[in-house]
Amino acid sequence: MTYLNPYITVWELTLKCNLRCIHCGSSAGVERKDELSTKEALQLCHDLSDLGFRGIALMGGEVFLRKDWKVISKEIKDLGGVLSIITNGFFAPEKFIPELVKLETDCLMIGLDGASAETQDKIRNVKGSFEKARAFMRAAKQANLSIGIITTVHKLNFHELPKILEFVLKEGVDWQIQEAAPIGRFPKELVLSNEEYYSLGLFIYSMQKRYNTKDFSIFGTHNFGFHSKVIPNLSTYPEWEDCYAGKNVLGIQSNGDIKGCLALPDEFIEGNIRERSIKEIWNDPNAFAYNRKFKVEDLGENCQKCKYSKECKGGCTTRSSSITGIPHNDPCCFYRIEKELLDLEKKNNQ
Repeated sequence: MTYLNPYITVWELTLKCNLRCIHCGSSAGVERKDELSTKEALQLCHDLSDLGFRGIALMGGEVFLRKDWKVISKEIKDLGGVLSIITNGFFAPEKFIPELVKLETDCLMIGLDGASAETQDKIRNVKGSFEKARAFMRAAKQANLSIGIITTVHKLNFHELPKILEFVLKEGVDWQIQEAAPIGRFPKELVLSNEEYYSLGLFIYSMQKRYNTKDFSIFGTHNFGFHSKVIPNLSTYPEWEDCYAGKNVLGIQSNGDIKGCLALPDEFIEGNIRERSIKEIWNDPNAFAYNRKFKVEDLGENCQKCKYSKECKGGCTTRSSSITGIPHNDPCCFYRIEKELLDLEKKNNQ
């Protein structure tokens, strides 16, 4: 039997990368020695299609550093898939943009983490990354590709969000905002504080109210917040129904290792497609048990007494496991932050 309702696959096409971003969750740089062959990748495209995964987002490392990226992308499109590509844009636009147009790429996302070369190049550890990303984005827009930028927020660039907003509005591109988690090479000391995290949620919400239209959007990734009395759901999902990893979202590493979410640490690997097909892994009733077989008893101390625990199930698995060491214990929760602020106010007024 097929399990649940497949929605999107995030596929790390290669671990090879030409930048060394401080927030990189996979510590990308050198390609894995055992990355999938073209033949294996194409078979995987067919298996994902058979399972019902229509949305496939290719990322790295850096997608364009894999020689057969066009072959794999074309296979996804030929099978009726919705193709998204995430890139750092550190390339000559005239070489890659025509290929993306020819493929009829459905969505192109480019990383932009600062409002200045000083900030962006510091975060990405390569000079010129800021100007290259902007040039690539403008060329893609001129070619009428559906594009947006991704900003990964942490203490090094939190203060630049208003200036990045000015750039986004001027260029007229969609803006995806996500929070950096302490995985890969990203250090815990640069993670946003609860106050900064909540302020980020308020920022996204206020910008959505002011600027979101049918043709232009600002949104947060799916793991923002939860059950705020002030801030609504900020992502493109209708509402937060608990972590999607292994339920309708899938992550694939470049060597064929399978996770419920690509951002999860390696202890969440469910198997490898060289040993079992993706169909077998996905339909295994014992796979992704942390989410598929969730029990209230699995909740960590941050979430055990929460009135939303049964429906929220402890928030984002990646953030929970990376910060607290266990799933279902997400410390970044709008409801909890608001409750703590209210309790503090009551205490101060006594």
